[in-house]
Amino acid sequence: MNLTYAILALVAVSFAISWVGTFAMKRFALRIGFVDKPGGRKIHANPKALGGGVAIFLGFALPVLAGLAVVHLHDAPSISLSASAGRPSLVPAYWSGIRERTPVALEMIAAALLMHVLGLIDDRKALGPYFKLFVQLSIITGLVLLNPEVRALTFLNRPGWYELPSIVVTVLWIGAITNAFNFLDNMDGLSAGVAAVCTTAFLVAALSIHQWFVAASLALLLGALLGFLCFNFSPATIFMGDSGSLLIGLLLGSLTVRTTYLQPGEKLGAGWYSIFAPVIVLAVPLYDLVVVSTIRLLRGKSPFVGDTNHFSHRLVARGMSRRTAVLCLYLISAATAIAAIILAHAASTFVAILVFVQTLLILGVVMLLEQHPLPTPSESKLAQPRRAEAENSAELVQK
Repeated sequence: MNLTYAILALVAVSFAISWVGTFAMKRFALRIGFVDKPGGRKIHANPKALGGGVAIFLGFALPVLAGLAVVHLHDAPSISLSASAGRPSLVPAYWSGIRERTPVALEMIAAALLMHVLGLIDDRKALGPYFKLFVQLSIITGLVLLNPEVRALTFLNRPGWYELPSIVVTVLWIGAITNAFNFLDNMDGLSAGVAAVCTTAFLVAALSIHQWFVAASLALLLGALLGFLCFNFSPATIFMGDSGSLLIGLLLGSLTVRTTYLQPGEKLGAGWYSIFAPVIVLAVPLYDLVVVSTIRLLRGKSPFVGDTNHFSHRLVARGMSRRTAVLCLYLISAATAIAAIILAHAASTFVAILVFVQTLLILGVVMLLEQHPLPTPSESKLAQPRRAEAENSAELVQK
């Protein structure tokens, strides 16, 4: 059995668990009143079920735990993954490799569970933003300290500094990604969809450089996201809540750190530009995080107080339907993600520079759209009913 088919099987298993979990959670949440009520800056007119993050967590965690249980309770099967090529079986090597990485996997699942529970509590009864940030950073710091494999830029470490530079950079990176996807969860299907695009890019990159264990984790995350998106894409019938967005950010941030982005046998000096691949893949969520936080700070507000200054909101304010705005962000994310995949295979610094320039040009287009003046309040009020009528008509046609 080819390893690529095994990865696709993991996507399918995770998808099935997440789909069933989301379907069940949608009914259960409505029954117990675990809903997101309309009002304020929220754009939905009726209460929507919360708890989609539960299905995403189960779609990721259950296959991991089941796989670890099988590996530890049974010996490696004699099936050859390379029988058609006449090579010896690779299963025993991967079997023992999974056993060696069991502590890493369990620590990541534990951190994901804690972040997920934090989000659930916040969804049920809003926590203070700074208290929530403190707990987030505590969870991330614990994961990074306990797990040496979850460290970024280890070449920064110097004798006598322990591993402080790498630890600080890693905590800040994972914290930024965690909050970026939390910020991005402001429209139907946006955060989960962009995360699915980014996860696909990281999965392709991991497969291309033969990082099978990271690829397996990314495959499970991708399946969980797609299963949830079946119910969350506009018009959404359930939201993931903070229990989902914080979880996605933590998992993506951690898995990007565990990926080397260098070809097998390649030294950092030859492919130094590959370490910027995750920044390019996640350029859109990071851009939105930075811009929105800056706008809020310049207005004397807390960066953690929600508003409608996100890029998606600005696209809608200029006349796009919410669904079109979300699809636009999918395409922009895909454009930067493809550039990052190319970066991991760049044969020279010149090619890498072209990839960087391409990413900056894409973000330049986004910046131009950001700078374009918004409609006046009177124009917005006139345009809003027409947009809502058009979206409702489109939904009726689809039904």
